[in-house]
Parts: sequence; structure tokens; C-alpha cells
Amino acid sequence: MSMQKVTLPIGGMHCAACASGLEYVLGDIEGVQSAQVNFASEKATVSYDDGRVDMAILRRAVEEAGFFVDDEADRRQAREREARRQKKRLIACAALTIPLFCLSMGPMVLGVTLPVPPLVLAVVQLLLATPVMVICHDFYTDGVRSLLRGRPNMNALITMGTLASYAYSLWALVQIAMGNEQAVHQLYFESTAVILTLVLLGKTLEMRAKGKSGSAIEKLMGLTPKTGSVLREGEEVEIPVAEIAVGDIVCVRPGERVPVDGVITEGETAMDESMLTGESMPVDKRAGDRVSGGSINKHGYFRFEASHVGRDTALAQIIRLVEEAQGSKAPIARLADRIAAVFVPVVLGIALVTLAAWIAAGEPFADALKAAVSVLVIACPCSLGLATPTAIMVGTGRAAELGVLFKNAQALEQTEKVRCIALDKTGTLTEGTPRLTDLLPAPGADEQELLRWAAAAEQGSEHPLAAAVLEEAAARGLDIPAAEGFEAVSGRGVLARAEGHVLRLGNEQMLREAGIDTGALSAQAEALAAQGKTPVYLARDGAALGVLAMADKLRQSSREAVESLRRMGLRTVMLTGDHARAAEAIARASGVDDFEANVLPGDKAERVKKLMDANGPVAMVGDGINDAPALAQADVGVAIGSGTDVAMESADVVLVRSDLKDVVLAIRLSRATMRNIRENLFWAFCYNIIGIPIAAGLLHVFGGPLLSPMLAAAAMSFSSVSVVLNALRLNLFKP
Repeated sequence: MSMQKVTLPIGGMHCAACASGLEYVLGDIEGVQSAQVNFASEKATVSYDDGRVDMAILRRAVEEAGFFVDDEADRRQAREREARRQKKRLIACAALTIPLFCLSMGPMVLGVTLPVPPLVLAVVQLLLATPVMVICHDFYTDGVRSLLRGRPNMNALITMGTLASYAYSLWALVQIAMGNEQAVHQLYFESTAVILTLVLLGKTLEMRAKGKSGSAIEKLMGLTPKTGSVLREGEEVEIPVAEIAVGDIVCVRPGERVPVDGVITEGETAMDESMLTGESMPVDKRAGDRVSGGSINKHGYFRFEASHVGRDTALAQIIRLVEEAQGSKAPIARLADRIAAVFVPVVLGIALVTLAAWIAAGEPFADALKAAVSVLVIACPCSLGLATPTAIMVGTGRAAELGVLFKNAQALEQTEKVRCIALDKTGTLTEGTPRLTDLLPAPGADEQELLRWAAAAEQGSEHPLAAAVLEEAAARGLDIPAAEGFEAVSGRGVLARAEGHVLRLGNEQMLREAGIDTGALSAQAEALAAQGKTPVYLARDGAALGVLAMADKLRQSSREAVESLRRMGLRTVMLTGDHARAAEAIARASGVDDFEANVLPGDKAERVKKLMDANGPVAMVGDGINDAPALAQADVGVAIGSGTDVAMESADVVLVRSDLKDVVLAIRLSRATMRNIRENLFWAFCYNIIGIPIAAGLLHVFGGPLLSPMLAAAAMSFSSVSVVLNALRLNLFKP
């Protein structure tokens, strides 16, 4: 069995009940493991066994459910066309509805009876209302179709409500024609037209607002230029970005956007990477530095070798992560989904009960119908369906603009619950580029000899400490012996052979396990560790040759970030493999609440689990490579990226910049988004809990007014728009 995952752009959804129904249809297909339909982003994410299900089956299921699979490439143009069409329809409906409303309600508002025969008045209202129904015919076709399928949606409620008032008005017109002029007071043509026009207005506003909720993706997609200049036989040739291949030499002039990722081979510049990292200050770049597609060359001409193109660029990865996050569902949305699935049938039942109760109470049929229509019209599952996904779309989009990538909605929700932050030291609290600071040879040896043999032992290592040793040896011009038999001993150090000698380079424990006496070197190592440096012992053929010390500078922003986390009520714990004294110095300098030293890479996940048991939800912050098990173990794994390697599999949250302050930003944004979701759900539930009983006539029972279907339509439209507008406030979030 081979599981595949696909995201389908869905067209034709009108409300949360549509999304819920389609989700049920797709999930019921044999071979489909899971299906999620997001009404706000208008996408369906389906995981399926490709041996039993294919795209044709999924498409057919979508179409049989009454929807269609959209063309992603033409989606923006299609939305723009639909927006223009919607605007024209709204103008036409308003042009018919306003005079109809004035004609019908004028005598009631002004207290003046118009000098028009009742039959003429009724016919004119019929002629004004009917075109509005024709213009809004898609409400009826979709509503009737959903009723016939047994999965009624919002359009079914609109269809039943407006057809009921229209049919009752036609009956009143027949009575007027038969001589009963008092039936003119039972005309509700204006209710039909006003309801349809207000719903259309609400849909138009909702469409515009929903379009803004996905603006972050559109901004990111607009960053990649259409063409780029590459060298062909010594000449610069402009070609489409899609044709740029790995290894091509790309030329970038001042003011141009970088088309793909790569490494500068010639020239210097300052790059604006703000839309990728959220960093507003230009970053200086020179030969050997990486550049990312979508960034802007502020000044200076340079050339670079393309290393990642198409879907492999950092920008493409960011867009993919944001799209997946926006299309996913947070656990908090489950309650709203369950309610939306049964909402419309329940409302239909309430409307029928309302009609029957009014008639049974001896009230006029006109008032009974009015109350039932109001119930049908005021009920709106859209606000419930939009409450969570719209906030997630805006929140994850805003986070991406600021350089924080949430991989899914669950990560966004879980981040808010974090109570403890576990921090890796190297590359997280510190810059991750240690420098050799001290060389303390044992009696009988000198600095040059100590450094020479240490460099020989480190030749096969990729550890940052190895780079520091090799860099210093190269700077001094030392002749480094060739090494063989290199072996990395986890949590201890390295073992190698060079010129017939056995070399051991690592911590004190490594030498002691080999039976090597460190003697007076131990006291010197302790003194170095107390200064926040990392001491490393070197032994040759069973005898200690000396101690080297490396220091990794604390990031400038680390202490400020730790203080911010503590002010937010979060406990901070540093995990490091360093000697206890060195770890204590860094912990003191950074201001963390606690630290654990001598933690082997394989033990970090276990330490994270213990922190989870003691503190509740834990976020582990690391580099996403060496810390992968710990990141996966934590409730929320936060990987500090390099600005280009953003698709870190083990992390739930990726920080594009290597800045610990973005951890604070991620938690604050998560809290703001979840607060926004709760506000949306609260108002959506309150709206329906309060609105439906009022529409059914609760106030009228106690001597109050009977809610007009027109006011019910206005309230229904406002509920959806208000939820989306509230979510859009997240775009104002400031770091």
C-alpha cells in the first residue's frame, strides 16, 4: 500500500455545510484514509491509497457531490471574474429592490397611502421582485440540488424562505384580483427581494474579505520574477525562470529580484530578504554566501551558481508550508465542524416547529409564515465554518511574513499551550561558530605540536569545534599529518590514527575510559570551563598532550529573548553536552531558569520527556538536525533555520531567521490567533443561539416585536462578514 496526499482546489462551496458534506463524501470513498475540506481556503486535502484510488475517482466524487475541482493556475483570474460578476449582480438587484422596498414600505413608514390601485401595486411589486429571483437563480439551483441530495446547505434555507414568502405573495395577488383588496397587506414580495439582495451583499463582502485572508500567499507567490539572466557561451541571456537549471550561472543587476537559490561566485551586494525572513535591514553578501530566490538586490552587480530551482527553492518551500498550514484543521475546529454537519437540518426542523406552533396558537398565518421564514433566513452555518479556518489562514500568513512558519494548524494551536521552553545551546543560544581561544600544552609539548596533532585528529569531523581547530591550524600554516581510521565516539569525542600514533580528542571522560591520566590539566580545564569555554583534551598514544579551549559567543538577542519568555510565564531550560562549568557560564549569561549539562545527543529526547512530565507542554528549540529526536519528542518542535533550509521534517515550527526572539514572536502570534478563534466561535455560537429564538418569535411572546425576515437576512449576512473581518485584524499583529 502506497499512501499519497493531494490538495484539491474546490469550487462551488457556499457555506460550512457544503464543506462538511463534501468531507463526508470524500472520507467515505474506499481507500481514502482521511479527508479535510477547508471552507475558508476552498481546498480539500485527501490522503489515499494510490493502489485503490486515483485522481479521476476523487474528481468524480467531488462532482457528484455538486462541486467541481478548480484549476489552480487560473484560480486568481477566476476569482476576479467572479468578483466582477457578483458586483454586477448586486448592482442590478439593488436597482430593483430599492424602489420595491420604497413602494411597499413607504405607506407604513410615511403613514401615507399611495394613490395606486391595490392590483396595480401588487403587479408592480411582482415585476420588480421576479427579476431579482432570476438574477439570484444560482441560490435556488444549488439549494434545490442540496435538498435532493439529502445534504441541505445555507442556500437551501434561503431557497425555502424566499420561495415561501414569494408563493404567499402570489396567493395574496390572486385574492386582490378576485376583489379582496385587503389582501394587499399580505404582500411580501419586498421580503423576497431584500433577503436575496442582502445575502448577495453579504456574499460579496465575504468574498472580498476572504480574498484578503489569503493575501500572504499571493504576496509570496508574486516574489519570484518571471525571467532571469543566465550566462550562455559567455553572453547574458534572459530566459524564463522555469528554464533555469542547477549549475547555471545567474546574473543579477541592482534592483532585480533573485530568480532562484544559489551561491555567489562573483561580486558583492546587500540583499533585501524581508519577505522571506521578516528582517527589514539589508544583509551584506559576497562570494561564497548563499542567496535566496525572491530576495531583492539592493545595489551591486553579482553572479551566482544556481543550487536550488523550481519547487526546491526556499521560497517555494515556504509557500508550500504556508499553504499546507492554511489548509489544515486545528483540533479546536472539531466542535464547529460537528455542529455545521447537522446545523441546516436542525434549522429546517425549528422552522417547521415555529410555523406549526404559531398556527396552533391561533395566530394569523401571515405572522406564522413570517416567523418561519425569519428562522430559515437568520440561521447561518457560514459564521461557524469560517470562525477557525479564516483566523488560521490570516495568522499563518502573517507569521510567514515575519519569518515564522507553522507547519499545520495543530502546531499553531499547541504552541499557545506551551509552558516550558527547552533550548539547545550551540547554534540556538549561541552563534554556533566556536573559535579556538586557548592552547595549554602538557609539560614537554608546545602549542604548535598540540594544535598540529589536534588538527590531524579533527580532519574527518564535521563538528563546529573541529572547524575551529582546523581554521586556526590553517591560519598558522601548520603541516597537518594525514589521518586514517577516523571514528566519532558519541558524547565523548573522536579517535584517529596519524603517522602511526593513536590520537584521542574529546572530553575528560573519554581519556579516563581509556585509562589516561589528565593530571594537572584537569584544574586548567576547570578554570577554562568556569569562563564559559569548552575544554577539549588531546591524548597521543596513551599520554595527555594538552588542552584546547573553544568559546562560542552568546547571540546578541538571546538574553533579551529569554527575558521575554520568562515575562510571558514560561520556564526556560538549556540542554547541552558541554561540561557543567561551561554550561553554567552560558546559562548565567543568557538568563535561563535552569540548565542540564553533559547531555548526550541521544539523551536529549528523554530529557525533554522528563520536562514534559514536570512542567506540562514543552517546546524544544534546536537546529533541526542534531536535535531531531528531541524536536520530535516535544509537544512543539521549533527549528531555527538558516534562511534557506526551511523544510525541516522533525520540526512543527520553523524560524527562517537564526534569531531566538522569533520563538517569542511565534508564541505571541499563536496566542493572538487562538484568542481570535475563540472570539469568532463565541460570537458565531451566540449569534445563532440568540438569533434563532428571536426569529421564531420569542420577543413577540412577551409583547415585543416580531422580527422581520429582512432584518433576519441583514443579521445573517453581517454574522459571516464580522467573523472574517475579526480574523483580518491579525494582519495588524506587530512583532
